[in-house]
Amino acid sequence: MLSIVVEHIFLLVIVTLISVLQNAFFATKVEGEGKEHNNKTAFERVSCANRNCMDSYPTFLAVMWCAGLCLNQAPAAFAGIIYLVARQKYFVGYMGQTSQSTPGFLFGKRVLAFLILMCIVGIFNFLLVRYLGNDYKDTMETITNAASALLLIP
Repeated sequence: MLSIVVEHIFLLVIVTLISVLQNAFFATKVEGEGKEHNNKTAFERVSCANRNCMDSYPTFLAVMWCAGLCLNQAPAAFAGIIYLVARQKYFVGYMGQTSQSTPGFLFGKRVLAFLILMCIVGIFNFLLVRYLGNDYKDTMETITNAASALLLIP
């Protein structure tokens, strides 16, 4: 029984652990800039970028897990990895000019919108099965698998 459960969530677990490592990297960068007392603006930028990433982190985890459990873990985990790349781009961009962080921010918003849409579709399919007896999960999984590749388009 346990192996069946793990089989349906292991990709989500891997992405979650990678995101925890990324958070540790961000915290290390903030700590490193904090120890350098000669550049206060760099510390403020890194600290602000870290706070902004932390503000959206619970939303990311919730929609990734909801999408993975309600619909399909593979495209949800793929979108999660893409989101982590976008968040890294945002963080690094924020340390330079503020305008350099905009592409990462917009890309991250698009990935979150995809994950939210996956959640809605998965919940809608559950309601269809529950109350009407129609199951479109295979069709929806095929569509989301194909649509997740579109996330790579900048």
